[in-house]
Amino acid sequence: MINVIGLGYIGLPTALMLASHGVEVIGTDYNKDLVDTLNAGKTTFKEDGLDELFHKALESGIKFSYEYQVTDTYIISVPTPYDKFSKKVDACYVVAAVKSVMDVCPKGATVVVESTVSPGTIEKFVRPVIEKNGFVIGKDINLVHAPERIIPGNMVYELLHNNRTIGADDVAVGEKIKNLYASFCQGEIIVTDIRTAEMTKVVENTFRAVNIAFANELAKICRHDNMDVYEIIKICNMHPRVNILQPGPGVGGHCISVDPWFLVGDYPSLAKVIDESMKTNDSMPDFVLNRIYEIMKETGISDFKRDGLYGLTYKENVDDMRESPTLQLLESQARHLAEPLKVYDPFITKDEVSNQYHDLDTFLNDVDLVVIMIGHTEIKDNMQKLAGKIVLDTRKVCNIPGVYRL
Repeated sequence: MINVIGLGYIGLPTALMLASHGVEVIGTDYNKDLVDTLNAGKTTFKEDGLDELFHKALESGIKFSYEYQVTDTYIISVPTPYDKFSKKVDACYVVAAVKSVMDVCPKGATVVVESTVSPGTIEKFVRPVIEKNGFVIGKDINLVHAPERIIPGNMVYELLHNNRTIGADDVAVGEKIKNLYASFCQGEIIVTDIRTAEMTKVVENTFRAVNIAFANELAKICRHDNMDVYEIIKICNMHPRVNILQPGPGVGGHCISVDPWFLVGDYPSLAKVIDESMKTNDSMPDFVLNRIYEIMKETGISDFKRDGLYGLTYKENVDDMRESPTLQLLESQARHLAEPLKVYDPFITKDEVSNQYHDLDTFLNDVDLVVIMIGHTEIKDNMQKLAGKIVLDTRKVCNIPGVYRL
């Protein structure tokens, strides 16, 4: 039996996937409301294919509990935020989960950390806690790092098809966990050491962050001299060895906007390109605010109350708001003591911010300037409703004339 600890955006799909492929699973989370919701037969967030996977897992016997279980294998999938001052990973949730596992686990149990951590985190934080409790690593408890590799909006597919990395002290233990993931994973599964597994996951997200920053910096340069960054990128990408990404209003989610900071925090004198890239990405919500101000001046709009932001999530067609550029923009606006802009997102049904709307038509009726922060399918399918509006499209999704861009 597998005890999956943490039933959020990564832990829940992992638990469901294991259960639906014949593995006995109990999912554990300290959040009573979350566990109660799952036990009532409802999922806790929206994701393509998740409901179907959930019902299949229920049919296979998955259970949910607030308590840690007595078993031989634990998968820990809890948050790993970073300290915004030091930029270092905050491993408190991982450490707390490991401590709770040690309260109940039998001798020889294996603890798999799925949470993304900086290289050396398990060495610095997890091993000392285990040894302090009198456990002998490799005998009383085995450590494995199997970083997740999925993205909201495509989780179910990527769980099945993405390659995986298993980091372990002991190759035999690593192979055992590899076989566990192979119960559902059709991609290649590599077994390596723990520190390499830690580093590869952080490097993957850092690579993406740096490339996004390059596109965002190009947008700033082109705006400065009134050049069309999108036309320039399109032409450059015709070169067989060039693949520049599209600029955007910022970077959100719990991976690309967070993980690269781990390297900046741990290697401040070395991670210079990464540091500047993250600063560039973090500056984009303010850049969008300035574009709003420029467009208001150009079009004669004098009242921010008639401006609206379309999109609260960080990614299209999901309900995940973690670190979203819209939230960053609103936070920046609040620092200037301005009244919050109107906001609407079809995937966010509860009031999460001030001036939030829950109907597209009502939202559009109350604004003159629409800032598209995310390209949900809804807005792509309703372009005609933007007729007569001033539109700042930060995602290059609009196909109507006269649209302003970054």
